[in-house]
Amino acid sequence: MFRVEEKKFFDKLKNQYRLIIYNDTTFQSVWSMKLSRLKVFTVTSLTSAVLVILVILLIATTGLREYIPGYPKAEYRQMLVRNALVVDSLEQELAKRDQFFKGIQAIMSGEVPEDDLSATTEISNDEVEFKAYNHDSVFQDKLLAEQLSLSIQNNNSGVTQLSQIHFFVPVKGIVSQHFKNTPDHFGIDLVSEPNARISSVLDGTVIFAGWTLETGYVAYIQHESNLVSVYKHNAELLKKTGQGVRAGEAIAIIGNTGELTSGPHLHFELWHDGRALDPEQYIDF
Repeated sequence: MFRVEEKKFFDKLKNQYRLIIYNDTTFQSVWSMKLSRLKVFTVTSLTSAVLVILVILLIATTGLREYIPGYPKAEYRQMLVRNALVVDSLEQELAKRDQFFKGIQAIMSGEVPEDDLSATTEISNDEVEFKAYNHDSVFQDKLLAEQLSLSIQNNNSGVTQLSQIHFFVPVKGIVSQHFKNTPDHFGIDLVSEPNARISSVLDGTVIFAGWTLETGYVAYIQHESNLVSVYKHNAELLKKTGQGVRAGEAIAIIGNTGELTSGPHLHFELWHDGRALDPEQYIDF
């Protein structure tokens, strides 16, 4: 019984019909088309599917998608991206600030700050090649004499007086603000030509080179005799933390960076055993 009804249903789908359009006045046939229920169902389904696809494309590729409930507007998406960038920048600035404060605390306590660029490569004993050396050679005698001479110089350098040290002028310019033994100005300000190079006053090692919010690009250099020189408000740093420098070697370019500055200049500080010194008493600017 079920198969008979199913067969009748499919037969009805296949039954042919004719759609005729007549002229209402003359009753003459104007247009006709042969149809079936199956054809009508197929054409209707395809047309509906095409319409749905066109509507989806129209909404997805135009501004109409913003009217869909739950879809964020373009302004909101841009705001989210900007906020994410700002948060990332703030995290980096906070990390730099913490590193700067740690370095300052170590300097004030007479210690050497940790070097982030220190090498961590380890060499196994199997990779080391040992060679025999003739200890009775003349070269060994000369080498031993040089080592003894260097060791004597190193021992004497520890007791060198500040008055006996020759400082290199960091930059040629005019002192616009003199030293004050107050927390707001432990140094002097030097005004010079634009893009003038800043040099290290002595041989030493860069213990900090980075950015701070108040003083811009800053460089701290550790010298012998527990001396530390500080160079602030630079436009660009030419040395990185951990690098060695020679007296008179360029380490930065004069600038106007940081919040605590009113024009291009160099704020120079000189510290000895954690105590601020007046640079004008030791350097002829």
